[in-house]
Amino acid sequence: MTGPEAAAPVAAGFTVGGAQLRLLPERAVHLPQAATLLVADAHIGKAQSFRRLGVPVPSGTTAEGLARLTALLQATSARRIVFLGDLLHAASGRSAAVLSTVTAWRERNSQIEMLLVRGNHDRHAGDPPAAWGVRCVDEPFHLPGLPGLALAHHPEAVDGAYVLAGHVHPAVMLGGRARQRLRLPCFHFGLHVGLLPAFGGFTGSHVLQPAPDDAVFVIAGDEVRRLKGGA
Repeated sequence: MTGPEAAAPVAAGFTVGGAQLRLLPERAVHLPQAATLLVADAHIGKAQSFRRLGVPVPSGTTAEGLARLTALLQATSARRIVFLGDLLHAASGRSAAVLSTVTAWRERNSQIEMLLVRGNHDRHAGDPPAAWGVRCVDEPFHLPGLPGLALAHHPEAVDGAYVLAGHVHPAVMLGGRARQRLRLPCFHFGLHVGLLPAFGGFTGSHVLQPAPDDAVFVIAGDEVRRLKGGA
């Protein structure tokens, strides 16, 4: 449904490492205690990288992702965004059009603090341009006031903290027969590590097989729902 009668997106709540999480259908996490949005695997410039290789892929993915970020900032009143790795996809994606689009968006949101926890793609693509005003740190990173939470790109356990990470692009398969099965992005929480879905719209996904005690929240349209009894 669209227009004024459209239902508002429905988030789900979860608590790990002493932090309250709002799992958003826009494939991000809101930390109300820290006025922070967590975004994993934006992969800015990925479509541009593919087009340079001659692969016909959709355009406009950078602008679409930034529009979603703008809507999230307005909806949550967050004052900080932490990117959990792979902000840029590759050096080949740093085209003039991509860089100018993000720079203009950053100027309109100059009051927002932005951090990047470097991931594997960031090592090859390089840190973002200085004009983007993004502070770059290595993993794991701890937000002030939330010592029980560790922010990372790679899903590796950290002593004394619960890890929130990206990298995997988690998804689940729902449905019965093969032709009727549906692959959907999800938030996946294990004993020591939680995975965020990829924020970038032009990214693949990896279907996980949850353990019995894992908590899995699937993104179904504008709603986040917890799966009962695994996937």
